[in-house]
Amino acid sequence: MDGKPKRPPRAPPQPGARSAAWPVGLLVALCFTTLPLFLALSPGRPTLFDLWQQMGIKVTVRYGYGTPAARASYDETTKPPEPSGSPPESRRDVLLGGLLSPDIEEASCLSRYTSSLYREPSPHSPSPYLVSRLRKYEALHRRCGPGTPSYDKSVRQLATAHNSMGLAECSYLVWTPGNHLGDRMVSMASAFLYALLTHRVFLVHMAKDMEGLFCEPFPGASWELPLAGFLVQNLTQLRRGSEHSYGSLVGAKKVSNEDPTGVRSESLPSYAYLHLAHDYQLHDQLFFCDGDQTVLGKVNWLILRSDLYFAPGLFLVPQFEDELRWMFPATDTVFHHVGRYLFHPSNKVWKVIAGYYASYMAKFGDRVGIQIMTLAWNPVSTDAYFEQVTACTRQAKILPEVNPDAPSGDYEATAATSSKAVLVSSARPEYAERLTSMYYEHATVTGESVSVLQQPGAGNLPRNHKVLVEMFLQSYCNVSVVSGWSTVGYVGHGLAGVKPWLLLPPPSRNKTAASSPCVRATSMEPCFHAPPRYDCRAKKTGDLGAVLHYVRHCEDVHDGLKLFD
Repeated sequence: MDGKPKRPPRAPPQPGARSAAWPVGLLVALCFTTLPLFLALSPGRPTLFDLWQQMGIKVTVRYGYGTPAARASYDETTKPPEPSGSPPESRRDVLLGGLLSPDIEEASCLSRYTSSLYREPSPHSPSPYLVSRLRKYEALHRRCGPGTPSYDKSVRQLATAHNSMGLAECSYLVWTPGNHLGDRMVSMASAFLYALLTHRVFLVHMAKDMEGLFCEPFPGASWELPLAGFLVQNLTQLRRGSEHSYGSLVGAKKVSNEDPTGVRSESLPSYAYLHLAHDYQLHDQLFFCDGDQTVLGKVNWLILRSDLYFAPGLFLVPQFEDELRWMFPATDTVFHHVGRYLFHPSNKVWKVIAGYYASYMAKFGDRVGIQIMTLAWNPVSTDAYFEQVTACTRQAKILPEVNPDAPSGDYEATAATSSKAVLVSSARPEYAERLTSMYYEHATVTGESVSVLQQPGAGNLPRNHKVLVEMFLQSYCNVSVVSGWSTVGYVGHGLAGVKPWLLLPPPSRNKTAASSPCVRATSMEPCFHAPPRYDCRAKKTGDLGAVLHYVRHCEDVHDGLKLFD
């Protein structure tokens, strides 16, 4: 014997304990294997791919440049100049983390695969679930879009007096334009998100002043509504109080929302008009109520007109909450992702954008965008607003101060080596001219040199084309200073994925300037300027900025609503 105590033998497992343990283990195993499968196979729920990603299981998907023809067309002549300090193109993600499908030929839309190369890589990646939902939507659009048997059948059903949702294979949302391009783009993004949530085909009534503006965003199908044969006439004449507006139908008791689940689709009209513009009234605002969404879900065709970014209101609808949480885990990235997915300038517009960028912006690593808009209903003098702009850039240390006692020296020599560029966009050229004069005549206290760039004239392009050029050039700036209320500014910094400095409008009784020149936004989302006043959950008028912690009031529009993370 070695003197070491022997380890006592293990006690044999007790039959009772073993028989009690194995069913528990089996139950746990079944839960882990069947629950993800159940969720994945449920309609409107995440796929297994989504669940794997959410659980941290890496799934690598490789994307190319679409078809062989598209890849062949991607040569040195279509590549953008490399922005200063940016990674080499081989390491760029031109499909934006899977946000874009590779199934559209690059030659048909050069901006789709090159525009993002002009910006710093976005730190905001789309969720795997959003990527999955977009691919499913594209399949739906190919199956039900214009030119398909399903579309033709649904159009014929518009001739009937009543809805025939039970017979229809597909349902549709038609967006019809408002006035200004910035308003149109933020409302289009909201409308597409609503179509995504409700599994509707998104169609755009392309007004004449929008022709040739954007590329088609969906592979293998058009988003443009064919007006020939469409049985609803004068779409642009639809207004608040129109006979087929949902607000009018509810107000006249032609549609009942008292028992939403009990409403039969056959009792509803063949289409309903949704008026979500700034002048909408209480019955129109019921759109944001859960029960009314249940009723609207039974109408085959919805026609929507809006000049608002109403996406924050969709987060207030309980039946959309889970889906929106899966699509946008970071709540303040909605427009950033949806805007980069939908909006791609046509080749004609892109030629102007790319040419200006290559000539004036590409050599600067530090680019500041200043977008100035004055409000017709609350004007401020040019002198006072210019002082507000320079006070903002000075206090926020966006631009260096000038030394009034020191001349700038040789302007041409300075411009060639400028460390900072400022792109000024405004309907009034005086702002850019005065800023140019300020940095031309005086040296900066820091020794930095500043080049002031004015927005391009864009030749004989139509007005909306020029505005689109302005918005995209602003989106290539690292720092954004924009006028409050400006939807043009919202689009620019939203595409860029940066939180802007907002120039606050002056109080309505004071026409000089705001007391504080600007405030740094804590969210890059646009503001919903005219949210509903009716709290559907409380069934009374209330403050909808206090319902959800991520839907709060805007910095620039006190009564507006905005998404925060």
